[in-house]
Amino acid sequence: FHDDPPGKRRQFDDHTSAGVGRDRMDEVKHLAAGGRRIEFTWHGPGPDVAPTLVFLHDGIGCAATWRDFPAALTGETGCGALVYSRAGYGGSDPVALPRPLTYMHDEGFFALPELLDAAGVRQAFLVGHSDGGSIALLHASTPRSLPRVRGLLLEAPHVFCEEISVRSIEKARDEYLHTDLRAKLERYHGGNVDCAFWGWNRAWLDPGFLAWNIEHCLPAITVPVLVAQGTDDPYGTLRQVEAIERQCGGPVRRCILERCGHSPHREQRERTLSTMAAFVRELRET
Repeated sequence: FHDDPPGKRRQFDDHTSAGVGRDRMDEVKHLAAGGRRIEFTWHGPGPDVAPTLVFLHDGIGCAATWRDFPAALTGETGCGALVYSRAGYGGSDPVALPRPLTYMHDEGFFALPELLDAAGVRQAFLVGHSDGGSIALLHASTPRSLPRVRGLLLEAPHVFCEEISVRSIEKARDEYLHTDLRAKLERYHGGNVDCAFWGWNRAWLDPGFLAWNIEHCLPAITVPVLVAQGTDDPYGTLRQVEAIERQCGGPVRRCILERCGHSPHREQRERTLSTMAAFVRELRET
């Protein structure tokens, strides 16, 4: 598993240094965004020094489930990295359940830009895994994302609901109820474990979610996009990549990984790391 811009003031709790833009921070801290307390870590240079890699976790992930990948990508690119847990996950504030079926739209359109403002992020590369990839796409389709967002680095994103996804999420529900999956996730989410799991699982298994589709947002995305997809992903197929390639308004580059499932940054770490790092370096030079 998994210096502030004009007119903006970053709001951090008592456990957070006000020097986020200047000092290396890789311990867990919190900031206030959208009326909620959000858990985050920061790696590498601050947003006043270099662009920021913003890590958006999957549907049952959090900041900690990225493990050391953000720090490694920071080292390869010279960017800073903001790694956070969305509300309802990890050590962030909980949310009310059930989540609305528009929860990814709500994150991409409202919660993410508020977080970026609160953290003082000036230039961003969004690194999104699964649900996080969909949220990155949704945000990049809005005028509010420009000119801050310079590119998207996506792992196994969804732009529509597939039957394979539903079957795998049904299996995850059974494992959560009858195996040690809940205990494993509790190590990352603590008291948020049920909020994190059921908020994701029940939304995807709602019959109304079969109609979930964000393809109409893709033409508005003009920044470069990198999509990494495993051929053995139990949660999605290459149809997702093909839809993004066909419909995005900007250039799309694919990275198809054989013998890889849903988490390229763990299952094929070195290739994923090198591909993402090269993509960021290329964009920084343009």
